[in-house]
Amino acid sequence: MLRWIGLLLIAFLLILQWKLWIGADGIREVHALRASVAAQREENDQLTRRNQALEADVKDLKHNGQAVESRARSELGLIKPGETFYQVVEPASASSSDAH
Repeated sequence: MLRWIGLLLIAFLLILQWKLWIGADGIREVHALRASVAAQREENDQLTRRNQALEADVKDLKHNGQAVESRARSELGLIKPGETFYQVVEPASASSSDAH
């Protein structure tokens, strides 16, 4: 009788070990989930840094008129009344003129 109980306990232990190491919710899945969580945290950190930079830009644009003017000049090509706009055009390079 004691022998059967021992064999039954060993079989039960083997089944539990099987589920732990190879089963659907075992160690492999835990490692995969940990890697996924680490990747998601890294992505969240990058997005947080980007959001902080954008928030700083928004605050600067709201409270600093020079920042608005600078951005309008550089990105939109705007000029003030009374200013003269000069556009410098580089001559075409020899390689692009040969292609035509």
